[in-house]
Amino acid sequence: MRWSQMYTPTLREDPADADAASHRLLVRAGFVRQLMAGHYSLLPLAVRVRSKVVGIVREEMDRIGSQEWLLPAMHPAEIWQKSGRWEVMGDEMFRVKDRKGADIALGMTHEEIFTTLADELASYRQLPQMWYQFQTKFRDEPRPKSGLLRVREFTMKDSYSFDLDQAGLDRSFDLHHEAYTRIFARLGVPAIPVQASSGAMGGSASVEFMSPTEAGEDLVVHCTACRYAANMEKAAAALPAVEDPEGPAAPEPFDTPEARTIEELASKHGVPADRQIKTLVYVLDGALTLVLMRGDHALVEQKLLDATAARAVRPATPEEIKEALGAAPGSLGAVGVEGIPVWADEALRGRRSMTTGANRDGVHLSGVDVARDITATGWADFREISAGEPCATCGEPLQVVRTVEVGHIFKLGYKYTDALDITVLGPDGERVKPIMGSYGIGVERAIAAVVEAHHDEKGIVWPVSVAPFEVVIVPIGKADEDTTKVVEGLYGDLREAGVDTVLDDRDERPGVKFADCELVGIPYRITVGPRGLKEGVVEVVDRASGETVQVPVADAVGHVAGLVAAARRG
Repeated sequence: MRWSQMYTPTLREDPADADAASHRLLVRAGFVRQLMAGHYSLLPLAVRVRSKVVGIVREEMDRIGSQEWLLPAMHPAEIWQKSGRWEVMGDEMFRVKDRKGADIALGMTHEEIFTTLADELASYRQLPQMWYQFQTKFRDEPRPKSGLLRVREFTMKDSYSFDLDQAGLDRSFDLHHEAYTRIFARLGVPAIPVQASSGAMGGSASVEFMSPTEAGEDLVVHCTACRYAANMEKAAAALPAVEDPEGPAAPEPFDTPEARTIEELASKHGVPADRQIKTLVYVLDGALTLVLMRGDHALVEQKLLDATAARAVRPATPEEIKEALGAAPGSLGAVGVEGIPVWADEALRGRRSMTTGANRDGVHLSGVDVARDITATGWADFREISAGEPCATCGEPLQVVRTVEVGHIFKLGYKYTDALDITVLGPDGERVKPIMGSYGIGVERAIAAVVEAHHDEKGIVWPVSVAPFEVVIVPIGKADEDTTKVVEGLYGDLREAGVDTVLDDRDERPGVKFADCELVGIPYRITVGPRGLKEGVVEVVDRASGETVQVPVADAVGHVAGLVAAARRG
C-alpha cells in the first residue's frame, strides 16, 4: 500500500468530546469516525486492525475445536419470550416490528438462537459441540461513551458449548479460559481473569477478563500476593472480628430530630458509622424489601440481585417508604417490622449494641441486638469492598483497580436447554438435556483496549500482531533516481518477504510524515534519505522503544523482517 492512495484523515488536535485515550487517538489517527452516539464507522486502517484481531481470535477458537457459524442479527420475539429474557433485558434490547406487526429483536447476544439450532442434535455421541461466530450486536446503552469502549453497535465473537454433563462443561469452560488467555496475550491486552456475576445471562462460574485502564467503568478487587481477583459485583474481603459490648435487654429509643444521615448521627450523637445499621428500601420484582448494611458500608446492587434472584431492582420512592414504614428516609429500621422481606449483610451477623432508625421521624433506637431484635429473611454479602481491606484468602491488602471488560466466559447450565426444551438421546436410551456454556469477546472494544495499553504522547504504539502495517518506509529529501530505486526495492522485497508494509510516498515535509507515522503507530519505520544513502545506510526506528539504528541498505530487508518475525513470535 502507498500512503498517497490511502484514506487516512489524521488530525492535529484532539476531538473535544474524547475522554479515553483510545477514543482520542483512534479519531486523531484516522481510524474511526462517529456517526451518532454509540455508532462508529471503521475507516480503512481500523478495518485492517479489526481483521488481524478477528484472525487471532479465530485461530485460537479453531485451536480448541470450536466451529464457526454466522447467525442472523434479527430475532423473532417468540424465542426470547420462551427463554424469559424478552422482559428481563429491558430497555437495552432494541425492539422493532416488521411490516406485519410481528415483534423483532436486534440481537444483543445469541444464546437463544444457538440453542434453537441445537435442537437438531440427536444423540450424546454428537457431544461435545463448541460453536462460535463473529456477528454484529446491538445494545441500547443509555450512556454510550469513550469511543469504542462503550457503544450501541459492535462486533462480538460469541461462542457456546453443549456438553452431556457437568464434567464436560468444566472441560469446555477450561478450554475457553486457556484460549482467552492466549488471545489477549497475542493481542497485547493485559487482562486479569476475575470472578464475576453472570447477571441477566444466567448461569454460574462466571469469569471476566478485565483490562486496567482509567477509562474503564468497572472496579476489580485484586490481590497481588495470592492473585485473587473479582469484579466488585462479586468481590469479598475478610472482615475483622468485632467485640461488641453487652447491650440493654431491649432497644432504647432516643430523639434525633436533626440527624437524618449516617454522618449526622455520628457527629451529633457520637454513634460511629460502623456501629449503625443502615436501612435501604428497594423494590425487587415489585415487592418492597429492606436491605440492612453496616453504616460505613455501601451496597452493590448486583449482589442484591444475585442473592435474591430478583430480575428487576429499583430504590423505593419516598411515598412508598412512608406508606410501608410510617417514617421518612433517615429514621428507618427493621426492628419489629413484619410482612416485609428483610435482607441483611453478613457484616451485621451477630452484632449487638447497634443503632438504627425507629420508623418514627426524628427517632432512633440504640442497643439493638441483630439476632434478637430483627427477623432477617436472608443473609448475604452485599457490601462494596474498599482498597486496603484484607484479602479473604491470604490476608494481604487488596487493591481496587479501574478496568474495562474485554472478555466474559460463564457456565450457563441448563437455563436455555430447559427453556427451549432441547434434549438428546443419552447413553442409557433416555432423553437428557445438554448443559451449556457461553463465551464472548467484543472485537472493537479489544481494539480500543490495545490502544489504552499501548500509547504515548505521540500517538498509538501498536503491537506487531495487530498493527495496520508492520513497517512504514519514509523517503525524505529530493526524490532522485537513486533514492527512488532503493525505496522501491525495499518496498518490493519486504512485501515479498511477507512483511505488511506501507510506503509513505506523499509529497510532504519529513516532520509531517514522521508525526503521522508516530500517531498512526506503525511498529517499525525505515527512513531513506540522501545523507544516509551516501554512506550506504538507512535508518530503522522502533516505534515502541524509540531505538534508532543505521543499517546497510543491503541488510535492511533481512534486519527488519527479523524484527517483525521476532515480534510476531512474542
